[in-house]
Amino acid sequence: MPLQRHAVEFETLSPETLDAWRGIPPAIVSDCMNRTHFMAAAIKPLNPGTILVGQARTVTGMVGDNGISHAAIALIERGEILVIDAGGYEDVAIWGAIMTRAAMARGIAGVVIDGANRDAAEIRELEFPCYSRAQVPSGPHKGFGGIIDGPISCGGCPVRPGDLIVGDDDGIAVVPLEWVDKMLTASLEKLRQEEDIIKQIAEGKTTAELLGVGEVEVIEG
Repeated sequence: MPLQRHAVEFETLSPETLDAWRGIPPAIVSDCMNRTHFMAAAIKPLNPGTILVGQARTVTGMVGDNGISHAAIALIERGEILVIDAGGYEDVAIWGAIMTRAAMARGIAGVVIDGANRDAAEIRELEFPCYSRAQVPSGPHKGFGGIIDGPISCGGCPVRPGDLIVGDDDGIAVVPLEWVDKMLTASLEKLRQEEDIIKQIAEGKTTAELLGVGEVEVIEG
């Protein structure tokens, strides 16, 4: 199969917009998107405390093949995030330390893999943001082709080139590019509301009271 790439164009978000998103947890933005647009629970960061914010560039390859991901590294712009649909397969790693070093040399902000990586200790030491389903020693093959910059599903969540990736210890949320401005406003308001709730809890209110949970009925007998 050939290596292919969609000819896509998308708006590049400003550094100021990306900086504003760095203080917003994916849990908050997912709430604002009606609790949707998040990746499966299995996709987690290698390093606790990892914060990931940037625009997606997408890759689809055959299970256990990382040739297309090597090709993508050479095409990604500084600050972008490589999001790889590796079929959710956990028993062959399609990312490792050499690819991490290549990505860092290109200024890539991080990688999200619906599949496995290896060289976990070295990637942690390099402090490169890497989210994946699993770690396994078994390495990949190459040469079966794939597609760069097509629409993909990663961890059960749709991702297109240019969409905003927001990650922390909880996992990954994906903000469609056309929603970025309104979801930033909504997320900032949601954070303000939560700060108010925390303040009222400290003043003696209960969460049941604040959130409008109904009264608990007593069952006789």
